[in-house]
Amino acid sequence: MKNSRRDFLGISIMLGLSSLVNASPINGLMNIFPSEKKLKILILGGTSFLGPHQIAYALKRGHEISIFSRGKTKPKIYSELFSKIEHLIGDRENNLTALKNRKWDVVIDNSGRKTKWTEDTAKLLMDNVELYMYTSSVSVYYPYFGDDFSETRKVVTEMPKDAADNEKRTYEYGIMKANSELAAIQTFGKDRAIIVRPHLIVGPGDPTDRFPYWLARIEKGGDLIIPGGTDEVVQYIDVRDLTEWMIRLAENKVAGVFNGAGPGFALTTNAFVHGIHANYNVPINYVQIDDVNFLSENGIIGIQPWVIQLPKYAGMSKADTTKAIASGLTYRSLSDTVNATKTWWYSDAVSQERRDNILIGERSFMRREKEILEKWNKFKLR
Repeated sequence: MKNSRRDFLGISIMLGLSSLVNASPINGLMNIFPSEKKLKILILGGTSFLGPHQIAYALKRGHEISIFSRGKTKPKIYSELFSKIEHLIGDRENNLTALKNRKWDVVIDNSGRKTKWTEDTAKLLMDNVELYMYTSSVSVYYPYFGDDFSETRKVVTEMPKDAADNEKRTYEYGIMKANSELAAIQTFGKDRAIIVRPHLIVGPGDPTDRFPYWLARIEKGGDLIIPGGTDEVVQYIDVRDLTEWMIRLAENKVAGVFNGAGPGFALTTNAFVHGIHANYNVPINYVQIDDVNFLSENGIIGIQPWVIQLPKYAGMSKADTTKAIASGLTYRSLSDTVNATKTWWYSDAVSQERRDNILIGERSFMRREKEILEKWNKFKLR
């Protein structure tokens, strides 16, 4: 049954109250009450995934919002809120005119896809903005060897000479993010820069099909493949937990570098999928495929948010969140994330073509499941 955008917004607001899960009393109060100081916030980007959630939460807390974009992307969620904010049009590649001679309390850089973009905006705004928040990624830690993934871990800033061709794109993304972090810190200084390194971001408005895929697949029931070993762990973060925490960091002027990962405890992939299944009344037969070579040969390694324990990815879901939690990061339940995502997935914000494609599209894993299960059954008989 379809829900309208109005229905989705109403449900999202109600679900937002559940952000007190795992919150301390102090953090809980931070979540409920509007900020005492009203901030002027500039969001670079703002219309895609993180931006609309940041805008919704910031407006609810009484802040004034400006966004800077090319004006080409129409928001798919919270679209009615965009009439309440200032729209500045330009291009981070070559046209920052709209940002000149303007003052804000904080800039949130969600759209930094080139180090030069961050360098240019940071230098332009350094005398007129108090805080620069850069949205980075745990990709700065690639390759994920070892167990220590605290914010003090060395990050990747240049391409290794021995990098394989099939991993250069992964390196390039991490390198871009790491050098952009440095650009923000070098320009604004450590006491005025906030760096947030999110893990896999899920929830309403997700532009990828990583998390929605598993909702759609579990809804079908039947034989379902769980790739990897039973003791593997997975990390993710609900977009609402991430974005609301980012706004609170700005409100409290908490400078520093933070990993933005959840769910706040070690969650195995098996527990994760069972937790999703708990929200659906369908019979499922789980098939554990734990042979890494078989998974690799059949193209199952990259199904996110699962992280198969290949050597260079072994630590990807071990981001240390101690510092983030101490700074006010709180978590919704997996059930909350599933149901809010499900409501959005069946709203007018998602096209029927996209919903169909995830089930029967040419690249859909669901089309290959039966064949893979047949291969697995034969493989076990060897």
